[in-house]
Amino acid sequence: MQLLNWRQLDALIDAALEEDLGLAGDITSQGIFDASARISVKFVAREPGVLAGMPVALRVFSRLDPSIASGVLIPDGARFDAGTALAYANGPAATVLAAERTALNFLRHLTGIATLTDAYVQKVRHTKARITDTRKTTPLLRSLEKYAVRMGGGLNHRFGLFDAALVKDNHIAAAGSIRDAIRRLRASIPHTATITCEVDRLDQIPEALDGGADSILLDNFTVADLRKAVELIGAKARTEASGGVNLTTVQAIAETGVDLVSVGALTHSARQIDIALDAG
Repeated sequence: MQLLNWRQLDALIDAALEEDLGLAGDITSQGIFDASARISVKFVAREPGVLAGMPVALRVFSRLDPSIASGVLIPDGARFDAGTALAYANGPAATVLAAERTALNFLRHLTGIATLTDAYVQKVRHTKARITDTRKTTPLLRSLEKYAVRMGGGLNHRFGLFDAALVKDNHIAAAGSIRDAIRRLRASIPHTATITCEVDRLDQIPEALDGGADSILLDNFTVADLRKAVELIGAKARTEASGGVNLTTVQAIAETGVDLVSVGALTHSARQIDIALDAG
């Protein structure tokens, strides 16, 4: 799985299981089943979507009980219809059922992100624009959520503050000007690093270009101003539209000629996709 560090992920899964099981464990399943009872289950979609996170969901079972056998029936990144069996697991009934909700919580959330990302990607497929995510992610779930964006056909923006330079409005205000902010940054970062500068007005673009910005993030521009910005910037820098992006507006934004459209909603507002764990 791209982007995922399994050592870190195992710690996250273990913490999620501990949250649900506490010290006593699943008192319902433990009270009903003895060690000999076994169960076979399938993950079944209740609605269509784009799959993401199934290896994570199956990892939940193995972290709780390595004897649970499981397998993927369709890969992450694939579209599925309602009624599709997505994966299976079988093993001791008490532990399979104890892992059920934690596995589904990861799977439904990540599949929701992939499905929403795919909807945005389909809206702009006739343009050169690519859909990208932001850092507006759930704390500690960023690697998973950004992975889900990739499964939906989107791109990942910077992972954190450490891997790309982005000069935003508060940096500019504190530095005194766009040019000063970029100049100070250029003097401190490796020569191979690129700089993105956020602007919210057309008259800021020449200063960002003169300062040497490699990319210009056009924040909350109207569609008309986006077209003007793309023409003004030309091939001097990469262009990214941000702010006011939703499934109704994204097509018109992409058609202005921008290179990227960043969408915070991919990770902060995606609805979970209904997936269930069915016995039998």
